[in-house]
Amino acid sequence: MIHTILKDKPTKLFVALTAFFVANALIAECIGGKLFSLERLFGLAPHPFTLLGESGLTFTLTCGVLLWPLEFVMTDIVNEYYGPRAVKRISYIAIGLICYAFLMFYLAIQVPAETSFWVGSQKDSGIPDMQAAFSGIFGQGMWIIAGSLVAFLVSQLVDVWVFHKIKKVTGEKKVWLRSTGSTIISQLVDSFIVLFIAFKIGKGWSYQRVIAIGLVNYAYKFTMAVVLTPLIYLMEKMIEKYVGKEATEQMKKAAMAHESE
Repeated sequence: MIHTILKDKPTKLFVALTAFFVANALIAECIGGKLFSLERLFGLAPHPFTLLGESGLTFTLTCGVLLWPLEFVMTDIVNEYYGPRAVKRISYIAIGLICYAFLMFYLAIQVPAETSFWVGSQKDSGIPDMQAAFSGIFGQGMWIIAGSLVAFLVSQLVDVWVFHKIKKVTGEKKVWLRSTGSTIISQLVDSFIVLFIAFKIGKGWSYQRVIAIGLVNYAYKFTMAVVLTPLIYLMEKMIEKYVGKEATEQMKKAAMAHESE
């Protein structure tokens, strides 16, 4: 029986999608502590602007946004072929492993550092205290962690719901509408939940500032959702080629059947 399961292409595909989904989510959380300038990434000078009375805004984003759009593409692919229960299951797995990772980061930070060599080992590279650098990178604030995890879970559930509501209306047609539409709506939810928890509750920001910065972040996410739409079609073609047309049709029907249960 085990060999039959391991040889089953839909099963192997689900394992691969789940592994990438979880790894992508964990990596995004780990690199999310770094901020970057989107303008400078494209060789442009930042031009501060004012939005909702908040001045000095630029497209300064967390590096986590480099990977999160892919996460929602993967959500839509799993949703299309395996249904909402599969998306929820891999989302819970991802959240559990992210929590586990942050616990291990915390324990690693608390372990006494080796002071005779390691702490000062990178002084020549401009890092006088490796323990402080390690703690700064992996020791994200609890409000940021909480905000990120809650936003991830809620946005995933919203994505699943919107995706299938659209699919009920369009059927197998208009893949772009249900994929891009569900991502655009779920990313809107994600953008504001994480800022509200991490910075309104955690740091005391004003609602005005949360909304202004949330809109700036969402502008990037909205753009990426549209830009990555062709990737959905590419992945569907690859899956159909790997699993077979008849099998993919059966998987999609089964996914919709599970949604209606």
